[in-house]
Amino acid sequence: MDSTPLRAGAARPAEAEISAVLTGLLTELRPVAERHGPLYGRLWEELGRAAAGGKRFRGRLVVEMHDALGGTRRAAAAQVGAAFELLHVGFLVHDDLIDHDTMRRGEPNLAARMAAAARTGGAGEAAAQELAEGAAVLAGDLAISLAHRLVATVDAPPDVHARLQQLLWDTVFVSVAGELGDVAAALGLQDVSLADALRIAAEKTALYSFQAPLRAGAILAGAPPSLREEVEAVGLALGKAFQLVDDLLGVFAPESVTGKSALSDLREGKATTLVLHARTLPVWSRIGADVGRADLDEATAAVMRRELALSEAPERVAGQALEELAAVDRVLTGSSLLSPAADVVGAARAVVARSLDDALTHVRAAAT
Repeated sequence: MDSTPLRAGAARPAEAEISAVLTGLLTELRPVAERHGPLYGRLWEELGRAAAGGKRFRGRLVVEMHDALGGTRRAAAAQVGAAFELLHVGFLVHDDLIDHDTMRRGEPNLAARMAAAARTGGAGEAAAQELAEGAAVLAGDLAISLAHRLVATVDAPPDVHARLQQLLWDTVFVSVAGELGDVAAALGLQDVSLADALRIAAEKTALYSFQAPLRAGAILAGAPPSLREEVEAVGLALGKAFQLVDDLLGVFAPESVTGKSALSDLREGKATTLVLHARTLPVWSRIGADVGRADLDEATAAVMRRELALSEAPERVAGQALEELAAVDRVLTGSSLLSPAADVVGAARAVVARSLDDALTHVRAAAT
């Protein structure tokens, strides 16, 4: 996602408020962590570094939706937005561990930095890697727990508070189901259809990245159930489109764009929509044997990207993404309740659409 403001004149202050909540919380607890030893202090430092990155997109969705619907709990919205940012950090740390990735946002990720710290302290390679894996599990757990803490302490009426707590629990519960399905599919432990892949994408990405933040903003604004349902519908469609675009970017975009290895999805053999479409096309006979190879090298991957780019698979994925964006348009057009939030939803839609355009540019480049 890019950092384009979701609403002119409002996104930047929202981002600053969310960052202030995160900085305040992590700064407050760092001395407490350091009392438990220098290693825990280093883990807390790396968690703070991970939380400092990113564009605050999910948190901004909370605040922007709250504001658009006439909400009066701006500080609470920023705090809940910060909770979704911490949830995102925790999921990313765990996701990198599951995918055996060492880069995030163009630099060594938390696990890699903890491994480097262990080596500097005299640890051998095996011990450093074990420490890194353990640290990633624990840091991700901490981030998710901190998200729960922020929601648990938000200043809101009891009914609003209860709905937010339930929303956060549902988000974690369903996201874990999506991640487990993603891992099982990559390992070939379950057959995955295109419908399954979209369901997994909805569980793993759409809920916590779009549906839940938008719904949280609506809850804080006191929106009625009918409006919250429409907010959830556009969030689901946006999230599916986002994941479809990410399936393209994960293979075709360079590390300088995505911040992570362009080999990861191919090496892991992830059952993305791109791969599932490719399996039904003649291109699979030329690349299938190399998908999922742990020792896949860049030269072979470049050939695979070209073959994929010249096939119908990317166009089919892009077509699915456009269908989801069209679903967003239909909800916006047919809803009078959503009209106050049309700018927020429209801007989020535009961000996804621009990402799709960027992804297709990378596809065309790979085809040459």
